[in-house]
Amino acid sequence: MVPTLVIVESPTKMKSIAQYLGDGYEVLSSVGHIRDLIEPKNLPADLKKGSLGKFSVDVENGFEPYYVVSDSKKKTVAELKRALKNADELLLATDEDREGEAIAWHLLQELKPKVPVRRMVFHEITKDAIQKAKDRTRELDTALVDAQETRRILDRLYGYEVSPVLWRKVGPGLSAGRVQSAATRLVVDRERERIAFVTAAYWDLSGRFAPDADEPAKNAFEARLVRLDGRRVATGRDFDDRGRLTSDAVVLDGPTANALADALRDDTVPARVSKVESKPYSRRPAAPFTTSTLQQEAARKLRLSARDTMRVAQSLYENGYITYMRTDSTSLSQQAITAARTQATTLYGADSIPDKPRSYASKSKNAQEAHEAIRPSGEVFRLPSEVQSALRGSEFKLYDLIWKRTVASQMADAKGQTATMTIEVGPTADAAGTGIDTTASIGGATAEFTASGTVITFRGFLAAYEESRDEDERDETPGEAKLPALAEGQQIHLAELEAKDHETSPPPRFTEASLVKRLEELGIGRPSTFASIISTILDRGYVTRRGQALVPSWTAFSVVRLLEDHFGDLVEYDFTAEMEDDLDRIAAGDADRLDWLNEFYFGGDRHRGLRNVVDNLGDIDAREINSVQIAEGITLRIGKYGPYLEVADPDAGPDTPPRRINVPEDLAPDELTREKAVELIEAPVATDRVLGRHPETGKEIVLKDGRFGPYVTELEPEPETAGGAGAAASTGETAKPKKGTKKAAAVKPRTASLFKTMDPAEVDLDTAVRLLSLPRVVGADPGTGDEITAQNGRYGPYLKKGTDSRSLATEDEIFSIDLPAALEVFAQPKYGARRGPSALKEFDADPVSGKPIKVKDGRFGPYVTDGTTNATIPRGDSVEDITFERAVELLQIKRDKGPAKKPAAKKPAAAKKPAAKKPAAKKPAAKKAPAKKAPEA
Repeated sequence: MVPTLVIVESPTKMKSIAQYLGDGYEVLSSVGHIRDLIEPKNLPADLKKGSLGKFSVDVENGFEPYYVVSDSKKKTVAELKRALKNADELLLATDEDREGEAIAWHLLQELKPKVPVRRMVFHEITKDAIQKAKDRTRELDTALVDAQETRRILDRLYGYEVSPVLWRKVGPGLSAGRVQSAATRLVVDRERERIAFVTAAYWDLSGRFAPDADEPAKNAFEARLVRLDGRRVATGRDFDDRGRLTSDAVVLDGPTANALADALRDDTVPARVSKVESKPYSRRPAAPFTTSTLQQEAARKLRLSARDTMRVAQSLYENGYITYMRTDSTSLSQQAITAARTQATTLYGADSIPDKPRSYASKSKNAQEAHEAIRPSGEVFRLPSEVQSALRGSEFKLYDLIWKRTVASQMADAKGQTATMTIEVGPTADAAGTGIDTTASIGGATAEFTASGTVITFRGFLAAYEESRDEDERDETPGEAKLPALAEGQQIHLAELEAKDHETSPPPRFTEASLVKRLEELGIGRPSTFASIISTILDRGYVTRRGQALVPSWTAFSVVRLLEDHFGDLVEYDFTAEMEDDLDRIAAGDADRLDWLNEFYFGGDRHRGLRNVVDNLGDIDAREINSVQIAEGITLRIGKYGPYLEVADPDAGPDTPPRRINVPEDLAPDELTREKAVELIEAPVATDRVLGRHPETGKEIVLKDGRFGPYVTELEPEPETAGGAGAAASTGETAKPKKGTKKAAAVKPRTASLFKTMDPAEVDLDTAVRLLSLPRVVGADPGTGDEITAQNGRYGPYLKKGTDSRSLATEDEIFSIDLPAALEVFAQPKYGARRGPSALKEFDADPVSGKPIKVKDGRFGPYVTDGTTNATIPRGDSVEDITFERAVELLQIKRDKGPAKKPAAKKPAAAKKPAAKKPAAKKPAAKKAPAKKAPEA
């Protein structure tokens, strides 16, 4: 039987689909994209000089891109071509979004099939869904391909034009991106708000009241002071970000609040219930998950990053547990609604669902994504208890979250009653001279307290699920609490009363969840890009995590400032969102990609044009861009090696350089206040400490504090000039060497960094001598005779034998390891099977290589390996966060990059051969035909 070839983009997806298609179908994986834009430096020599040379995109000729198959995918492409020769039909079954459509198009262009080609799409990987999908195929949607290609070209133009400006004016290795720059600006803007925030102080009273004075603990409830003499008492909401009062509320200070509390605590002061209000309480369930709401809720409830959430969701989708996880839609199919209502009825009772199914309107106008919310797959949802044995860790937790949210979305509203009680407390005399006018009568009480409580009488959807909230959201839905049944006019007892001081808080920093929410609100990026946006700004060092909070670096401040001052449109939130809308219009076939790219790059009615902006930048003062005025005479400079304070001495001469003080790495920008800066400046300066003389060399050893931390060094004696330095000095002349005399090379003093575990204050001469003795000779290998040394390096302690090296677990092992232990370390393979302190995690076999994956700690930091391919773990990830799926992703990224390029001088002349492939690599004009159909044979 001649099979039908089905190509998907994921090995896991390949296995899942194959079991449902059965005989007659061969399912293979492209393992993601098979080709991409070539790096300009790798273009054939004859193409580097033209308009193609700068971007690998021919901006002068229709923005035609130059694609190449990556080295790591050549074998994959060859296998796909071999399989296609034996097939009578080709089904392209990649994901149904822009990226999936683009992968399918690239496969079509590279494989050049001579058999009929159809596009197979589905939103879940179940038997019924796959069977239906193979019978309901469509043609390739070239409008989606156009949108994805435009996005790719746009990002290349943006990055390659703007990033070099950052390299020259801020620092090497930095990058600018269409959405990453806007996201970085959001985080920086929030930090600016925190820096500018002025704290306001206020006090209030919190009391506990009880119906019965004889039993104050029985039915006691809490209430807060809200009014004095009918005037509202100020809370944090009454102050703006500059600490100014924005209402006519009464602001209590400490003495007033404490005096009032003392007066009200008097047992003779009456308290009564002046008002009791009750109203119905109702709460609707949240809509089913979209990509962004899934990322937000997984961050809040499961502490998963956006990237981890998407990775785990991808695995759940490919293994058939959930529907497609990149979607803006909150709607459910009729099949899903029936499944959710059936399970809710079975688990929580017939009254747990409303009479009619719920429908949720999608806020998205995006045409690229799937048209259903994220939900459990199939006509009958698998219960979490049924998949617990098959799913592990984050996979089970995320499935459980999706199941609960989906079922709850079709359940009935939670019902109850909310009661609000007002209590009047009247002192018998003026509140200890506070100046607050009071009366003795109960009816004219001057202090009013309120208490609220909600009693849930019908839990409805709360039986299954309750949505979490971000720190910066005010929860307007009261929690479940109960107040005692009291009547208006009833006298009660004040059991406890406390005066409390408060300070207003600056706006909270973004978390991944709240940043995703804000990006979605502004229309920046799309569901499939949120995770990569956040990962990029973390990996670039623009943002770091502090717990769940995202803290910008000072470098991010410089980058954003430069972009705001000289590329204003590119970081404007509305402009970035408009670009997304334009891409959506291209995806819908309502706009032409070439017209849009021309206007974006060369300028037009709507845009100045990126090229015009770059060509007319003018002078950019790098020093100004990288400077922040902290206070008079104190300036923060963002330098190559990090931020530092520069303080000018007003009494010093003009040629005296300003004093520099390093800023601690863990100090957040909003924490560098004027007071903190003064504290750093006035801190005792770590002066050189003489430890003594080396017992062997007689040279003086000094402890110093350098840019990279404390270290010890030997001081070399001052060289003496032949003939006596004093003779030259006595005549006021400089002693000069005779013509032709070779200048002696300066002796470089021995230095050694302190171990991380060492306290500089406790370092003595013996310790310094030991450090300066490194590298330490451990012994000689009896087999080869090679000397083995233990030493400390830039990336930590290690052993060295000839050109071979091995990492040590701790710095202390440098002095303690003996020859047998060292030989045992070298006996183990450098990569792959070697276990020990560097083996941090182990996973199942990699789907590509078939070899077990391990996370290890090497000289250059933690990395992932399958014994063949090694992939460094990016700065934004931690070893604890690495999952099997993330490890597979890192290894594949490394394979896609291919082996490290050799220096150009060593390349043979035959390296220019790829030039002949240009016509095949470029997009054929046939794609732009009006019909926009995939070719068929």
